[in-house]
Amino acid sequence: MFAPKQSVFRLLIAAGIAVGVAACEKTDTAAGEKGPAERAGQQLDQAASRASEEINKAAEVAGKGLQQLGQKIQNEADQAQQEQKKE
Repeated sequence: MFAPKQSVFRLLIAAGIAVGVAACEKTDTAAGEKGPAERAGQQLDQAASRASEEINKAAEVAGKGLQQLGQKIQNEADQAQQEQKKE
């Protein structure tokens, strides 16, 4: 039911691995290329953005479920009230 949590966890692990790999990489930053730390930072930003999207999706699903549950409870309460009036 909470697979988005696992997705977020996997994204964070992937981001950590990317940082580790990027930190070990040698590049020529004098040619205007981004250095390993800057690229790793961008990858972390992207991973955080994806994690945020997953969390928002999970919250939306949970919200819909709670709304349906609330409607079901309301319907049952209305039905019980109608049955009580018949008695």
